[in-house]
Amino acid sequence: MSIALSIALFFMIWWVVLFGVLPFGIKRSQEEAGNVVPGSAESAPDQPLMGRVIILTTAVTCILFGAYSWLHLSDFSLDDIPFLTPPSLRCEKC
Repeated sequence: MSIALSIALFFMIWWVVLFGVLPFGIKRSQEEAGNVVPGSAESAPDQPLMGRVIILTTAVTCILFGAYSWLHLSDFSLDDIPFLTPPSLRCEKC
């Protein structure tokens, strides 16, 4: 795997994980807090804590990218999982 492909793949995984991690830790909206900032939606979070979200996203992405890289380098394939092999190919005497 080339360096450019690795960077692109890491960025794509990071972006997907960001949207998965983003809603965690949001306690209340600006409307519930009674402090709506002019120009923002009332449903926007009161304290978004983006630094924590970015750190958590990067940590989860490093784990997922490391697992993918390990699987890619070990030449693991779906043929190595017994229950995903069609029954006609499982029988060695056939």
